[in-house]
Amino acid sequence: MPINHIAVVAFDCDGVMFDSADANIAYYNQILDHLGRSAMTVAQEAFSHSHTVAESLAHLLAEVPHLLPQAEAYRKRTGYLPFIRHMRMEPHLRATLTRLRNRCKTAIATNRTDTMNRVLEEHGLTDDFDLVVSAADVTHPKPHPEQLFTIIDHFGVRPEAVCFIGDSDLDQQAADAAGVPFIAFGNHDLQAAAHIDRLDRVIDLIGMGAP
Repeated sequence: MPINHIAVVAFDCDGVMFDSADANIAYYNQILDHLGRSAMTVAQEAFSHSHTVAESLAHLLAEVPHLLPQAEAYRKRTGYLPFIRHMRMEPHLRATLTRLRNRCKTAIATNRTDTMNRVLEEHGLTDDFDLVVSAADVTHPKPHPEQLFTIIDHFGVRPEAVCFIGDSDLDQQAADAAGVPFIAFGNHDLQAAAHIDRLDRVIDLIGMGAP
């Protein structure tokens, strides 16, 4: 699918805007430790990277589902703030947002549930996005396309006028189902209109390379 006439650039959060692997691993392992459970396996770390917190906890505690209420209560009591410092912003994010916002609308479509706004606040990005759609704002998180449909409807544009930058199978599936061009970030195994390893490459891809 060609990437042109783009009016809205939407970003996934984890793995795109931020390298949040260390933060998420520390976050879930603290919950597991509180419950007397072992730390996450590599496969569980990968699952928690792209799924909602509810889905991740259910996955981690599949063998002991009776612990889910305790896990949910503990995570709400402790919060995510102590782990935000472990999140490393993609080096070209700020400059890319500055360039994009001269011409496009910017949005976020993330399976984070109740932490996205605080992440933006802590990293000084609150005013850099026109719309943030988290898992808490929709009935169905990614890979369902509802988040992208919400973005399309909010800005009143056609699907092909929105491009979505993601790094996981869930992101690719959501983009395909919504009919929006998909740009794969840091994951060349995904099927995408384009692959990039740094965010400023999106400027040229959507025809904004010239001043």
